Amino acid sequence: MVRFDYAACFGFYEGSLRTLIHLFKYSGMKPLAGPLGRLLDRALPPEIPFDAVVPVPLYWRKKWSRGFNQSELLARHVARRRGIPVLHALRRKRNTATQAGLANAGRRRNVAGAFTERAAGAIRGKRILLIDDVMTTGATANACATVLKRCGAKSVSLLTLARVDRRWRD
Repeated sequence: MVRFDYAACFGFYEGSLRTLIHLFKYSGMKPLAGPLGRLLDRALPPEIPFDAVVPVPLYWRKKWSRGFNQSELLARHVARRRGIPVLHALRRKRNTATQAGLANAGRRRNVAGAFTERAAGAIRGKRILLIDDVMTTGATANACATVLKRCGAKSVSLLTLARVDRRWRD
């Protein structure tokens, strides 16, 4: 069951966009947060109202190792452009295996119960914009949206830079 109410992305996870996301995420090119954040912001119609932006959290060890959370940097950019706060309403309470290579059911199992609330009262009745870099099956977004809705979020919309097109297989 899909727990988020709306989803938008800038493009497909291929070609130049995929390369830029990899440079940003895995090669530590934090200055790409600005240009990628502008692309992300363009993917969302300006007339849709939100009360807060929530980044998908990394497990603390992964964030420490990488030096930053790419979703948080993107969320800051979108929040600043829209004039709304970033809320760190979620915490990843356990390390999960990388989602790459897992089938749909495996992805759902991998992130089931991985997230918990950090600021439940701060999101009650709010329209939340959940930010992540890439959506493949939506398992991570669903796991996050489940926690946000359980804490009283009025709505949860997902915004990602890229979406994996799983319709075509080689």
